[in-house]
Amino acid sequence: MSLRLFRITLLFLLAVSLFATPVLAKDITHELRDASVISKVLDEGRIRVGFSTFVPWAMKDKTGKFIGFEVDVMTKLAEDLGVELEFVPTNWSGIIPALLSKKFDVIIGGMSVTTPRNLKVNFTIPYDTSGMAIVANKAKADGLDSLEDFNREGVIIVARMGSTPATAAKKYFPKATLRLFDKEAQCTQELLSGRVHAFVASAPLPAHTAAKHPKKLFMPVKGTFTSEPIAFAVRKGDPDTLNVLNNWIRLKKSKNWLQQRKHYWFETLDWASRLK
Repeated sequence: MSLRLFRITLLFLLAVSLFATPVLAKDITHELRDASVISKVLDEGRIRVGFSTFVPWAMKDKTGKFIGFEVDVMTKLAEDLGVELEFVPTNWSGIIPALLSKKFDVIIGGMSVTTPRNLKVNFTIPYDTSGMAIVANKAKADGLDSLEDFNREGVIIVARMGSTPATAAKKYFPKATLRLFDKEAQCTQELLSGRVHAFVASAPLPAHTAAKHPKKLFMPVKGTFTSEPIAFAVRKGDPDTLNVLNNWIRLKKSKNWLQQRKHYWFETLDWASRLK
């Protein structure tokens, strides 16, 4: 091949690649859009939300209906998307594997952002913040009135399996014995029975539990001893869904809607009469 012919061929191939690249990029963009969870949700007219029951995040009322802060968030999101809401209650310890296996579309369940979790899923921007608190048995934990007092051998602390409170308990009370259960109700029962000294959970559950059983329980440390951002979790490789959810959160924050719902569920007990 002559040098002149080689140059012509090279220029031709370059020209083809320049014209083909935008077309290829457009095709890839369309494929990503069509494969996104948000596109599937809109096509099916239904969003499946994975969550676990935490008071007052999500719980059942006297009629068996789910209520709570997260239920309000899920319901409003589905309403704004113009789709039906399908609840998918899931054990907390298996909620991320369930998302990855496509048993539902998104986790909206008071999930705090952590690096180990973020390696498995993508998080939206935070729509809330939470923190860990501790509630103790008055008789069992008599004389223990600081975090340091609970970090000693012989102290037994209970938390929910696979939860951020369980991780916090391991970090703050490494010398104590940690017992884990699938349900918060089990943890509360262990505490009320006096089989454990304290229960670590996300606020405001410890404060609500202490207020409900003032003769048996107390708050050795007021408020929370950690602070974590709370976000929706979605599967990786889905920028469109992440974009829609992020902007939905921004809109609800700008209208003060999230703050109003948080106040109702976390700073009042106006909803308590709705429970069994």
